[in-house]
Amino acid sequence: MIPRYSRPEMTAIWEPESKFQIWFEIEAHATDALAELGVVPKEAAEAIWAKGKFDVERIDEIEREVKHDVIAFLTNVAENVGEEARFMHQGMTSSDVLDTCLAVQLARASDILLADIDALLAAIKKRAYEHKFTPTIGRSHGIHGEPVTFGLKLAQAYAEFERNRERLVAARKEIATCAISGAVGTFANIDPRVEEHVAEKLGLAVEPVSTQVIPRDRHAQFFATLGVIASSVERLAVEIRHLQRTEVLEAEEYFSPGQKGSSAMPHKRNPILTENLTGLTRMVRSYALPAMENVALWHERDISHSSVERMIGPDATITLDFSLARLTGVIEKLLIYPERMQKNLDRMGGLVHSQRVLLALTQAGISREDSYRIVQRNAMKVWESDGEIALLDLLKADPDVSAKLSDAELEERFNLDYHFKHVDTIFSRVFGE
Repeated sequence: MIPRYSRPEMTAIWEPESKFQIWFEIEAHATDALAELGVVPKEAAEAIWAKGKFDVERIDEIEREVKHDVIAFLTNVAENVGEEARFMHQGMTSSDVLDTCLAVQLARASDILLADIDALLAAIKKRAYEHKFTPTIGRSHGIHGEPVTFGLKLAQAYAEFERNRERLVAARKEIATCAISGAVGTFANIDPRVEEHVAEKLGLAVEPVSTQVIPRDRHAQFFATLGVIASSVERLAVEIRHLQRTEVLEAEEYFSPGQKGSSAMPHKRNPILTENLTGLTRMVRSYALPAMENVALWHERDISHSSVERMIGPDATITLDFSLARLTGVIEKLLIYPERMQKNLDRMGGLVHSQRVLLALTQAGISREDSYRIVQRNAMKVWESDGEIALLDLLKADPDVSAKLSDAELEERFNLDYHFKHVDTIFSRVFGE
């Protein structure tokens, strides 16, 4: 992952030092369990903890010769431990180390992502309550529909990210399994109790049956979940991008002092952060497909998944971590313009109230088909005038309407507050308050 879209805490999980430290702990905990079972001397297990260390450059040097990363690691540790190192890796295979390490890394990455989502939820909730009753236009197909509030827009986003949090908790549980089962996963040369010990020490569950690798359907679900979360990031980002368009300008990314929007046009204030998020989330989603293709390995194992996971593990988690943090910052600093929202609400001459008039006419005894025709013929005149003509005035002058509805009854159907009578109900459903 390139530094531009990386944050230190998440990046650290994928650094070689972190990876090899996890490898060392897997090997050392396994040797402890073997010592308790009497398979290896307890002195050997103690020596591994006491003298075990590694050097990344030395491991790379050895790997250039042996062409095997786990062997290179074990060789380097043995150089430091000495004679007792011969008891390391007893009955284990490389996948025991690699897959269990990946489980630890993905679990730790999940914890960071869950904290990211919590921060985003807090930011969305704060702004939702701030604009709980701020009127704005709801759009379908990009066209004015009926009034909503900006708080409701944010409440929807909050509910979506709460679901994403639940999905990620489930995905973390799915991915956090330990496999120390030896060649082809039969435990022929290592006791299952070793696996149980290592799993407990590393905070993992035991993989019920691991062949020689942890089944990759777990990883497929994990990366697919990251892709869903990324899609939710994009959904909110795209909404902000639309709201920042010059013709709309109901909300806008914060534009800091000294910031410049264009090398050519000094007036520009562009939604660069949310456009960036749209691009980054495309990348996170793209990692889900190779994770699914990794499920179909040959027999008990092959390594066709390995190169994929070396890329998508760091890239997907680092990119999503950065994206969630960036979106949180956008929401916290988002400039919101209630006056412009009201202006946009009013610009089409009251068309947003057409359904209430339609329903009132049906209640007054006119068929739905005729009611629709009456309201639509007046609404189209307003539409074609670009809001210069008021729908209420046309309806009052329409004999088919005035025969059934008084002016006062019509005016009541143009009451904006009517649309917000259940906002409290929706908020209580979303926020539980």
